[in-house]
Amino acid sequence: MNIILLEKVANLGNLGDKVSVKPGFGRNFLIPCGKAVLATPERIKEFEARRAELEKAEAERLTKAQERADIISTLNLTITHQAGEEGKLFGSVGLPDIMKACAEAGVEVEKQEIKLPEGSIRQTGEFEVAIHLHSDVVASLKLSVVAED
Repeated sequence: MNIILLEKVANLGNLGDKVSVKPGFGRNFLIPCGKAVLATPERIKEFEARRAELEKAEAERLTKAQERADIISTLNLTITHQAGEEGKLFGSVGLPDIMKACAEAGVEVEKQEIKLPEGSIRQTGEFEVAIHLHSDVVASLKLSVVAED
């Protein structure tokens, strides 16, 4: 299935690239999310007419993501949780806990932007959490998990 990308998609291409993808990926993800359109001759002409507008919108999204990344990088959040004597948590600190802590600090972060490659946090300590704000912008959030008194 040939499509034209309407925005940059990680590991696939940039705005305006004509790429070939598997039909399910195109039909079920890229086209419904507004990230791509089918590459028909009419759509190619329509895209070329709108190219400057789409590039401007992409540049605005990138600058907003960079501004958010600067704010997030300055944050140093602390989450208190029940823990045993050796620092092992009763339960875990997951995405909802991190989202709530960010909201309390005045920064809205979406669930899909937070990346915890090793899963939920189950120990007390200092952690670096990756926040993917844009395909080119990744912010690092400093998170401290401490035991309740």
